[in-house]
Amino acid sequence: MNIAVYCGSSPQATPCYIEAATALGRWIGSNGHRLVYGGSAIGLMGAVSRATLDAGGEVVGVEPGFFIEAGVAQHDLTELIVVDTMAERKAKMIELADVFVALPGGVGTLEEISEVMSLMRLGMEPGPCYLLNLNGFYEGLRTLIGAMVDAAFLDEPDRDRVWFPGTVEELAGCLGAHRLPEGGKPCRPVVPESNCPIG
Repeated sequence: MNIAVYCGSSPQATPCYIEAATALGRWIGSNGHRLVYGGSAIGLMGAVSRATLDAGGEVVGVEPGFFIEAGVAQHDLTELIVVDTMAERKAKMIELADVFVALPGGVGTLEEISEVMSLMRLGMEPGPCYLLNLNGFYEGLRTLIGAMVDAAFLDEPDRDRVWFPGTVEELAGCLGAHRLPEGGKPCRPVVPESNCPIG
């Protein structure tokens, strides 16, 4: 399974979030999945990619050329795809991925996972999306999505494809429950709600 992970690249990220990124990367690599991410070697991005590689997994980085010139690209990736713009990076990651995960991050992370949610709403990308709500990081967004449903700007079925697991263990349980039909995208996971909280 190709797992797109969006996350912050700040080298000053809170240690617990770095630890979560490392744990997720270790799970991805040790379970034979492939990480698709933004190609950076710093912050949570560097942690998740390095941990995936160290666990024997494959990592595909998608990075604009100007970031590579700035010296932030991760080396020794399975594959590095160089694009010209941030928009091309987002499109390529979506094209490559089967499921989408947002770890804690800044406005770039929010923009990337929001685009996936918007495409799901339009029926152009099956998703689903997982936002790691560690320490309540995404609780405000969960509340906002609920308000969108209450105001009839978003349908319940769309909300139900955006999941907010609170720990890496819950997130791994959600991801591990996916069944990938041949030539298709993942089915909705069959996981008890207590282990994989929904929107």
